[in-house]
Amino acid sequence: MLEGVKAMGYVEPTPIQLRAIPLILAGQDVIGSAQTGTGKTAAFALPILSQLGAHGPHTRMLVLEPTRELAAQVETAIHDFARFTDLRTVVMFGGVGYGKQMDALKNGVDIIVATPGRLLDHLQQGTCRLDRVEFVVLDEADRMLDMGFLPDVRRILDRCPRDRHTSLFSATVPPEIETLIQWAMNKPETIEIGARRSPKDSVKHVIYPVSDSQKTDLVLELLKRVNYESVIVFCRTKHGADRVAHLLKRNNHAVAVLHSNRTQREREQALRGFREGRFEVLVATDIAARGLDIADVSHVVNYDVPQHPEDYIHRIGRTGRMEATGDAFTMMVAEDIRHVNAIERFISQKIPRVKLEDFDYKYTALFEEGKPGRPQSTGVRGARVRGGYFYGPARRRR
Repeated sequence: MLEGVKAMGYVEPTPIQLRAIPLILAGQDVIGSAQTGTGKTAAFALPILSQLGAHGPHTRMLVLEPTRELAAQVETAIHDFARFTDLRTVVMFGGVGYGKQMDALKNGVDIIVATPGRLLDHLQQGTCRLDRVEFVVLDEADRMLDMGFLPDVRRILDRCPRDRHTSLFSATVPPEIETLIQWAMNKPETIEIGARRSPKDSVKHVIYPVSDSQKTDLVLELLKRVNYESVIVFCRTKHGADRVAHLLKRNNHAVAVLHSNRTQREREQALRGFREGRFEVLVATDIAARGLDIADVSHVVNYDVPQHPEDYIHRIGRTGRMEATGDAFTMMVAEDIRHVNAIERFISQKIPRVKLEDFDYKYTALFEEGKPGRPQSTGVRGARVRGGYFYGPARRRR
């Protein structure tokens, strides 16, 4: 395991790793909360893998993930950590055939990384068993709640031994998760790194009020003026993501699309192309907001305001990762005011409203919102206030 850690280039543990690894090694159930990009996968994988030792006849570690992308990403990380061992891993998710998964299970696996639906299919078909599992990890538990997976998670845990070690990682702990914790875990120790309600200090975020009819024009103008490296544009719906992607392609942007209606092959190609720089813009639903390891995103654009404040934190957390700086722009139309107010209450701060200079705006009552009697800071370099309105050029991150 130490050889694997060295090969990954790890030198110093991150705060979540520093606190979680000793507890898991000591057999303590753990509830972990930390912002994306802080090393949560290694925080649970390294201590568990080191206790598994060599390849054995039974599956002993189970990791549940809410999406295919997260499952694939975590399986890749575990494979890298354990590269100098003979431990065997399989990843299970829907949208692909059963063949490779069945072959791996027949040959024997120590570790299963899975989404709940596909794992239940295997359990019902009798192609895998969990009665010898020693370690269970519930990753992104609140996201599994949002996607309606908690009943499936309970059914899966019923197939695991009661005498097991359980780790749970979740950005928030709503009452339904609290109930699951009480039922599934044994006197867990809670680790919270950083404030869950705070956006990263390395991210500058602003709101662009605009009429609904000019939303797409404003996004195109922002992309024209910003000197960006890579951009994620978040949309509320799959149809909206397809529409925005089509618009950007028509305007000569290299665009990839990521949402749940895309095939697994299309989703993998989108992520790979975006990471490798073949696509400069990734248009996505909230499937890309959590956990995905996408480095060097210079800008996030919320084409649609998220309806849940927690999703705002996750979305803008796609930029400014690992101490880099980044920018997050949010388009706000009149019907978004309630959601924006909820976000600002959640993060306990006012997000600056900015008007893009020399853009031919149509009037919207949003421009009257909070008209200042004295100059206010926009929080964006180069921005200023004129005539009661915020103006400012889109800001480069470095």
